Amino acid sequence: MNIKHLLFTCSLSITTLLAAAQTKTAADPAAVDRGYIVKTGDVAPADFDLVLNDGTKTSLKQLRGKVVILQFTASWCSVCREEMPHLEKEIWQAYKDKGLVLIGVDRDEPLEKVKGFHQAMNISYPLALDPGAEIFGRYANKKSGVTRNVVINRDGKIVYLTRLYDKQEFASMLKAVDALVNNKIASVN
Repeated sequence: MNIKHLLFTCSLSITTLLAAAQTKTAADPAAVDRGYIVKTGDVAPADFDLVLNDGTKTSLKQLRGKVVILQFTASWCSVCREEMPHLEKEIWQAYKDKGLVLIGVDRDEPLEKVKGFHQAMNISYPLALDPGAEIFGRYANKKSGVTRNVVINRDGKIVYLTRLYDKQEFASMLKAVDALVNNKIASVN
């Protein structure tokens, strides 16, 4: 009877450890690429212009020296819509006067649609057009989804990547942004 109990306990322990290992691997952002073709530590692709919803143009080259967040989004994306008020309040309003630039990069939608989306979301940070998802394709596989943030430091290196809107991941990104803006050592994901 004791051997059966011991075997059952060992079997249960091994099953629990295997399940925990699989869960950790799936939940650990560093363990999976989540559709990205870039990674933290890479120099952010910057061979494009960002045409904003107000008609102005900028580029990552022009923004060098600032902390930049590219938020890949689209009007049809419900998760994007859930995240955007948090980006507006907790990042844009908190850090826009401290050397941070936040630009939503709207995936493959026409200007009028982007303007309507901007207004409907009641955000003040700009949205950029991304015809053909060409900018998106420099950061992620075009077959993967939006709702992702790329945090770029003052030197143009990627320091944080998010996918979907997860409150814990967002809080971690917020800490990294705060550290970057306030010239502290930022942790990377």
